Amino acid sequence: MTERPVKLLVCQMAVPTIIAMVTTAFYNVVDAAFIGRLSTEGTAGIGISFAYMTFIQALGFFFGHGSGNYISRALGAKDTSSAAVVASVGFITPFIIGLLAAILCLPNLSALSRLLGAPEAVVPYANDYLRYIVGATPFMMSALTLNNQLRLQGNARFGMVGIVSGAVLNIALDPLLIFACGMGVSGASLATAISQVFAWGLLLYGTFRPESVHLSIRNFKPSFRVYYEIFRGGLPSLFRQVFNCAAAVSLNYCAALYAAPGEEASAVAAFAVVTRIMMFAFSVVLGFCQGFQPVCGFNYGARKYDRVRESWLFATCVGTAFLLVISVAGILFAPQIVALFRAEDPALVAIGATTLRWQCVAFPLVGLFTATGMLFQNIRMTFPATLLSICRNGLFFLPAILLLPLWLGLQGVQIAQAVADALTFVLAVPYAIWINRKLLRGMK
Repeated sequence: MTERPVKLLVCQMAVPTIIAMVTTAFYNVVDAAFIGRLSTEGTAGIGISFAYMTFIQALGFFFGHGSGNYISRALGAKDTSSAAVVASVGFITPFIIGLLAAILCLPNLSALSRLLGAPEAVVPYANDYLRYIVGATPFMMSALTLNNQLRLQGNARFGMVGIVSGAVLNIALDPLLIFACGMGVSGASLATAISQVFAWGLLLYGTFRPESVHLSIRNFKPSFRVYYEIFRGGLPSLFRQVFNCAAAVSLNYCAALYAAPGEEASAVAAFAVVTRIMMFAFSVVLGFCQGFQPVCGFNYGARKYDRVRESWLFATCVGTAFLLVISVAGILFAPQIVALFRAEDPALVAIGATTLRWQCVAFPLVGLFTATGMLFQNIRMTFPATLLSICRNGLFFLPAILLLPLWLGLQGVQIAQAVADALTFVLAVPYAIWINRKLLRGMK
């Protein structure tokens, strides 16, 4: 981690992470494509459930990044005993929280669906998809933690095996449960739940491999110091995912509110489709940036600031170049891409194509502030990391999606993400210049 060529090392760390991220995003796309063959309301129901999934991700990434960032620095400093304690606390705590969430939400699915922004016609479909997802919450939440812990230890390859195996199982189970067993939307939900539990088991097995930090009940020693370290390292991820959840709920409400009469379900479904398309593209950049995180953490712990700077600049350039290519393709072929999910609904295709094109306009800007935010997170500069993490879907997106439709109607909802991305980029540029100069001074 501290000796091999940085660019080669980042690529080696990034490849398994990209595969894991892309595969995870791909089965979300497959879910939407299969359900799109059934009905528009079913596709909208998946969009509603996405808000609950972001809640799971919020706590999973919070504990995963918080404990994992500490683990990478501790291993760089040769402090394996502290790493083992933080790893055990970071894994067991989200499992307990997820269990409590499942117990609370399962008896109240209809209320949960309405809270997440489901129009009345979509509530039964949202309930069907949420049922098994809610039941699997403790496994899904702690699996995200395990994957990030393994990745930030430098064991991204095994983390990839766990995530990809679960995703492949999900893709295989989808047509079997949805169509062959006649379960419909519930079949997609059950396929996801089964695959996530399977992935959880594989990831847990990976922690007992010789090169991994081992988890054990004996090392579950919760304390203020341990949670403080997790809090500092994971706070940006928590805020980012909490605002993602708020953004998803706001998007559901505004899509239904500003849609033409009778097109509420089509509008919610269109935004659900575009969200999955953009997540699929963004997962590549996110995976690449996460690949540079262990390189950054180890070398920052070893005070090799030149390698930290090189890995950050490399991740920024690669991410921006990839997003530029994807954005051009998205603008040119937006109607055809959206129609792959449900061509039978012209309103869904029209709304989705316009939304996709607007989001692609500002999409290349995402590479800079994603890599910069992760850099700040890894070197424990909590404030700038948290600020950058909450702007795209929080500080800038929420006012945009609430205010722009007042003047522009549904078009305001469609352009809100592009406006938020542009403003986040403007905020990130001076921070990027500042940290670049700081790393240069550290090298001297």
